[in-house]
Amino acid sequence: MSSIASSKFVRILTLVLVVQAVLFYSASRGEAPHNAPPLLAFPTALGQWHETKEGVIEKEEMDVLKADDVLTRVYGGPEGEASLFVAYFKTQRTGQSPHSPKNCLPGSGWQQTESGRVDVDTSAGPIHINRYLVARGQDQSLVYYWYQSQGRVIADEFAAKFYLIEDSIRKHRSDTSLVRIVVGVLPNHLEQAEKTGIDFVKTVYPEVKVFLPQ
Repeated sequence: MSSIASSKFVRILTLVLVVQAVLFYSASRGEAPHNAPPLLAFPTALGQWHETKEGVIEKEEMDVLKADDVLTRVYGGPEGEASLFVAYFKTQRTGQSPHSPKNCLPGSGWQQTESGRVDVDTSAGPIHINRYLVARGQDQSLVYYWYQSQGRVIADEFAAKFYLIEDSIRKHRSDTSLVRIVVGVLPNHLEQAEKTGIDFVKTVYPEVKVFLPQ
């Protein structure tokens, strides 16, 4: 019975998404203007965290990502190091949209060993985000990520699609961002990596919230 109910739920959800997609492309009337500062201007100092390395994304990767702006940096702080990746999409009407890390990481050789979500209390309010533990050979990393759309934090991909339709029709906006934080895990030091990651999430989120278009 549970499999039948699950199958029915998937069919209903698919139908709803199709109907909403039709509304998205028929009822929306172009993109409302909004200002997005270049991600290069994102602060290099965040509390006790400071940039230690500016990352580079090759043209081939940008061609696949199709983001309008990208930030990739490594920050060092009292709890260790964390890498920050932000991809900004000013519109999703032309097929551009964030690629979920849970789909991209396996393509880089990383395999998921744990997955779930975590609640983080920040100075800008509590947020609910994705948490993944991935491994490649003997290496392990903790990955935290979420979608940031007009000041809203979204962890679930399906929820992101629903909000896309709603915002496109009500606000005439489809801009969004993917925020991803990665922390390396030393052997037998998962707890320390978790502490580092959560501390960085708490530090970076208030800046991300005010920096990206609201």
